[in-house]
Amino acid sequence: MVVLVDENTRVIVQGITGREGSFHTKLMLDYGTKIVAGVTPGKGGQEVHGIPVYDTMEEAVAEHPDANTSIIFVPARFAPDAVYEAIDSGMKIVVVITEHIPVHDTMMFVNYAKSKGTIIIGPNCPGIISPGKTKIGIMPGHIFKPGRIGIVSRSGTLTYEIAYALTLAGYGQSTAIGVGGDPIVGLNFLEAAKLFEEDEGTEGLVVIGEIGGDMEERLAAMIKRGEFTKPVVAYIAGRTAPPGKRMGHAGAIISMGTGRAEDKVRAFREVGVPVADTPVDVAKLLKKVLGR
Repeated sequence: MVVLVDENTRVIVQGITGREGSFHTKLMLDYGTKIVAGVTPGKGGQEVHGIPVYDTMEEAVAEHPDANTSIIFVPARFAPDAVYEAIDSGMKIVVVITEHIPVHDTMMFVNYAKSKGTIIIGPNCPGIISPGKTKIGIMPGHIFKPGRIGIVSRSGTLTYEIAYALTLAGYGQSTAIGVGGDPIVGLNFLEAAKLFEEDEGTEGLVVIGEIGGDMEERLAAMIKRGEFTKPVVAYIAGRTAPPGKRMGHAGAIISMGTGRAEDKVRAFREVGVPVADTPVDVAKLLKKVLGR
């Protein structure tokens, strides 16, 4: 089993005719992702890598009613409108790759999505992959392999690095979700953990956190309450970051006495979750908690 997406997921690419959209559409197709349509206003009637392009999501869904997931490669100032269009067209999952979307705009479309029962992944994220089945995002598919370890991450690059280390150590992945690096995101660590808890194909979880916010602390509290029961290994990025300095990700900032790496490490260790000192150590700790 997998979480959220599988080989039956049918995808529409919003912004398919742009450089990023076209490039990653090809890579997703090569991986085996079922992309049924693309959308770019004013470009209807074209094709990109054999995928038909429509002017609107409404037109795309009318021609491809089996579509249930959207991925957005739309510039930041237009991305919120693309998200609303995806939600209103009935998409169950919307993956927002775009970065630099204003936080207020994100708050509004995330709230709207919840009212409509749509799951937002992102923004400012690498997407989601169920190895061997589908990838809806920008991650390098060849480093992942099918298995029973879930990954949930705030960092794109670290997701790839740690997934590759797990693969080399013989730990395949059920699903890897990059929730995004912004202060406000759609699907968060707690919601993702619930999905992995319910998934019979996931036997352990790797959590890749970073400084800023309190998502990791809230996940630790969830584990303490007994709401997530599977083995967990964590890694926290940004331990050497100076307070008050933004470290690349919009969400990775320590301010007002919250979001420090040591607080996140302590929260996890207090509930029995081992925290790796380096990305490579994650696989070693996983071997200890799984006993194999």
